[in-house]
Amino acid sequence: MEAEFDVKPNKNPQEWDEVLDFWFPERRALNVDAQTHRAHWFWRMQGGADELIVARFADLAGKAAGALDHWALDPHGRLALIVILDQFSRSVWRDSARAYAQDPRALTLVTEGLANGHYSSLETPWFQVVFGLPLGHCEGPDHLQRLDLLIGLRRKIAAEAPISLRPIYAALVEQASDVRKIIAAFGRHPHRNMVLGRTSTAEEEAYIAKGEFPHRKAFR
Repeated sequence: MEAEFDVKPNKNPQEWDEVLDFWFPERRALNVDAQTHRAHWFWRMQGGADELIVARFADLAGKAAGALDHWALDPHGRLALIVILDQFSRSVWRDSARAYAQDPRALTLVTEGLANGHYSSLETPWFQVVFGLPLGHCEGPDHLQRLDLLIGLRRKIAAEAPISLRPIYAALVEQASDVRKIIAAFGRHPHRNMVLGRTSTAEEEAYIAKGEFPHRKAFR
């Protein structure tokens, strides 16, 4: 169920605000209740929003591969594009290869945003955490280096988050470290193998059989 927050209307609405208002009902209010915030993280990252995303944003997800590139001129527009490409795609095309097909484009948006100051201009820890997700999600030869970068970014986020929220963001540092161990062992996300038509090694089959994937353990 979608979390509820008391949010003032945006006086200068942008075309990407519908995405951000949906995915971040906290908006920029740093004095959020920790329990409510944790519950929203669980809803947001564990598939609880799938039906709403498909109903409201399926058409937008189809456009995000190129028709919305102008959003990336603004830090919050770039963040909204990352949400669509990295998160909404996984809901709209769940259990199909297309769910991951947008990862390289999302990663490019992150890399550019780290270089041009968009990332550092984001006001909240939840904006920054979601902005960085493709660093860990997108497979590739530089995956370990990107995960090292992600761990460093998350450590800084956790250190600077409001005190009541720091345990939540410290846990996300641990999650990124767990993902790094998986990539160091296998060079990819083995839980995607079946969907992507890849043959699993014996070691990957044993890992998949356990079902202890870092993304499933978060916020439980």
